[in-house]
Amino acid sequence: MPAVYGNKLIIALSSRALFNLDDSHKVYQEQGLEAYASYQIEHENDLLQPGDAFTIVQKLLRLNDLLEGDPRVEVILLSRNSADTGLRVFNSIEHYGLDISRAAFCGGESPYRYVAAFGCHLFLSTHAEDVRSALEHGVAAATLMPASSRSEHGEELRFAFDGDAVLFSDEAERVYKDEGLKVFAATEKARANMPLMGGPFKQFLAALQGLQHEFAGNDIKPIRTALVTARSAPAHERVIKTLRAWNIRIDESLFLGGLDKGAFLKSYGADVFFDDQQSHCDSARSVVATGHVPHGVANELKL
Repeated sequence: MPAVYGNKLIIALSSRALFNLDDSHKVYQEQGLEAYASYQIEHENDLLQPGDAFTIVQKLLRLNDLLEGDPRVEVILLSRNSADTGLRVFNSIEHYGLDISRAAFCGGESPYRYVAAFGCHLFLSTHAEDVRSALEHGVAAATLMPASSRSEHGEELRFAFDGDAVLFSDEAERVYKDEGLKVFAATEKARANMPLMGGPFKQFLAALQGLQHEFAGNDIKPIRTALVTARSAPAHERVIKTLRAWNIRIDESLFLGGLDKGAFLKSYGADVFFDDQQSHCDSARSVVATGHVPHGVANELKL
């Protein structure tokens, strides 16, 4: 990460993740770029409604108010808009009082190439191609899917993560895909003392825990994390020992043995859930904002 950003937790997101831009996006799809640009300029003083990442951003930025000293969280806007058409977005940012000052408006091109330059730990977008590009360049990224409802836990910020191919590599999942559940369980039991390799969200989780540590002496604990995995015993032990080897603590760990994750995410009160499997994301989005992580064996193109 560039030294200028120090030890900040830096999140980048697209304008369509932050705000509901469905109407203008429909104009773009049906009438093209020129009509879209005209629409945005004509409506640049019209307030945009919050998008699926809005509450997450609000809670992230609120952490700066709870800590003394320099801000520890920064949110950066990365957009395919031009600065001209993006003025409507910044007008809405100002209206809602969001402390977002840095942005890259890329005039129709993919903004993912600025993720590393800004030193981002996480990139959220509604554009799957941009997300895949960010992942390929070593940055945690997810395609934010529209949620049919939201599960909120007051002002506390609650993250939930799948394990294999998200926090961990997909090495174990490949065994399951290729050889089935029985071999997977036996292999994981035999390798219980062999830590898994890190997945695309390992560094984001580590940075998030660093931020959690700053509240260690406070009564307020504004961040909570959970592992929500389809694994069950005996495949649980390797996961627990992997996190221990990484010196990373997860607040809650749910080993569901293949049960549907939606009800558990609702009970946990997640603000956002990250999973590599589209079917799990489709289920989870009914109760929580969900980020699809297009990484690992489940997302490889079948020839």
